[in-house]
Amino acid sequence: MKTKTSEHEQIDDLISRAFREDVGTGDITTEAIIDTEEPAEAVWMSKQEGIAAGLAIAGEVFRRLDPRIGWDLQVADGDQVADGTKLVRLQGNARAILTAERLALNIAQRMSGIATKTNRFVNAVKGLNTKILDTRKTAPGLRVLDKYAVKAGGGTNHRMGLYDLAMIKDNHITAAGSITRAVQKVRRQFPDLEIEVETTNIIQVEEALAAEADIIMLDNMTPSKMKEAVGLIGSRAKTEASGNITVNNVREVAETGVDYISVGALTHSVRAFDISQKLEKLI
Repeated sequence: MKTKTSEHEQIDDLISRAFREDVGTGDITTEAIIDTEEPAEAVWMSKQEGIAAGLAIAGEVFRRLDPRIGWDLQVADGDQVADGTKLVRLQGNARAILTAERLALNIAQRMSGIATKTNRFVNAVKGLNTKILDTRKTAPGLRVLDKYAVKAGGGTNHRMGLYDLAMIKDNHITAAGSITRAVQKVRRQFPDLEIEVETTNIIQVEEALAAEADIIMLDNMTPSKMKEAVGLIGSRAKTEASGNITVNNVREVAETGVDYISVGALTHSVRAFDISQKLEKLI
C-alpha cells in the first residue's frame, strides 16, 4: 500500500525531530549571549565547487524559529557553484540565526554532497541515453531529502520505498522457488504494479523475459555480458545495471545500452559539501 504522507509532511516532521534532538530545552550558549529581540545579518558561502541542493529546505529550518527570517537565495537548487560563491543572505532574529545554523547546514551540506556526486555520474554518461538512478540505500528518516538531492544533481529517482515497485531479488527468488513463480505471485496480488527482477546471468535473464518482467536488473555482470543481455532483451523490458558501479566505469557500463544504472554510493557514501555561515553583523 502506498504511503499517504506527503513530501511536505515528511520534511516538516523531519525538521521537528531534528530540533528536538539538537535544541532540546534550549540553546543555552546563544540564549546567554544574545538578547531576545536582537536582529542580525549572516551569509552562507560555498567552500568548494559543486552542485547546490537543499537551500530552500534549509530556509524552512530557520523559519521554524522565526517566520520573519529573510532568506534571500543567491543560487537555486541544482545550480553549479564555485568555491567562494555566496549562496544565501539571511536577516532576522539573531538567536534564531545562530540556533538553527547547524541543523540547516547539516541538511544543505548532505544534500549538496549527494547532488554533487550524482552530477559527476550524470556527466560521465553525457550523450548516452542511460539514466542514473538512486537506490534505497539512504539514511533512515532522510530518504525524502536524499532523493530530492539526487534529482537536483541530474539523477533519476528509483522506487521511493518497498510500496511503489515490486523488486524481486535473489532472496525472493530463493523463497519462491524460481523467478517465474516469484513474478506470478506478485502479479496476482499486485496486477497494476511494475515488476523488476534481479538477474546475474543469461539463463536468469531468459527466465525473467519469459515471465514478462517489466524491468530486468543486470547485477554484477561484466560489460560484455550486459551487452549480450541487452541485445537479448531488446524492447521487451527495460534494463538496469547494478553492482560496483563507479564514476570511472559508469560510461563503459552505459555503452552496453542499458536504460538505467543504479548507484547506491550516491546516498550511502555521502561526503558533506563544505558550506559556512558567517554572522556579518548585529543590526
